[in-house]
Amino acid sequence: MLGVIGGSGLSVLANLEGVRREIVRTPYGEPSCALTFGAIRGREVVFLARHGYGHTIPPHQVNYRANLWALRSQQVNDVVAIASVGAIRDDLMPGALVVPHQILDYTHGRESTFATGADHGVLHIDFTDPYCQKLRRRILEAAAEAGHHAADGATYAATQGPRLETAAEIDRLERDGADVVGMTGMPEAALARELELCYAALAVVVNAAAGRGASTRGIRMEEINAISKLAMEHVRSTLERLVEIDGD
Repeated sequence: MLGVIGGSGLSVLANLEGVRREIVRTPYGEPSCALTFGAIRGREVVFLARHGYGHTIPPHQVNYRANLWALRSQQVNDVVAIASVGAIRDDLMPGALVVPHQILDYTHGRESTFATGADHGVLHIDFTDPYCQKLRRRILEAAAEAGHHAADGATYAATQGPRLETAAEIDRLERDGADVVGMTGMPEAALARELELCYAALAVVVNAAAGRGASTRGIRMEEINAISKLAMEHVRSTLERLVEIDGD
């Protein structure tokens, strides 16, 4: 079954039919919100709003462990994580869809593994390719068939947040090889790998990163919100086609 984690701009999956919500308890505390069960084109999908339904949980306080555990407990095998990002790479314009292939982690202080305490031992996962390649290919195919271009590959820099970055920090991320920047990519991807979930991200570029393009003199949140609203319609139609591809 497909699980969708909605980020900023996608706290509700409007194209779900037959919706019901269920509170799921986990050994790692409370997920961000109740899970929403429904169907897209007749196939069951589980949706979870990463920041809560009222978008009240900042990125550094999201209970990533509880979120992933809750999804797996409901027989979710594949997870598509929706994320809003700023573009560092020049060719990624606001409104663009991106399917990242690599991650740089700049977060700190977040619970980043299920293997804690003497009872669990130490777990060393292979994280050479942090995203599930099969799911990445299916997302790219779905976007194309839905009539949207999605950039194939980008290095996602996960920063701590909740503040946006300085222009100098973006310069450093670019030197490190980052193409886009967001705040929720880690430890979410690593935790999904520990649970052996097929996890991939569909990122929406909502602004040029600090010091780049239209953001040279600052970032305007009202412009981000307007771009996000339009781009999330492309996300929804991509998800619809993804479900159809999986059904076929």
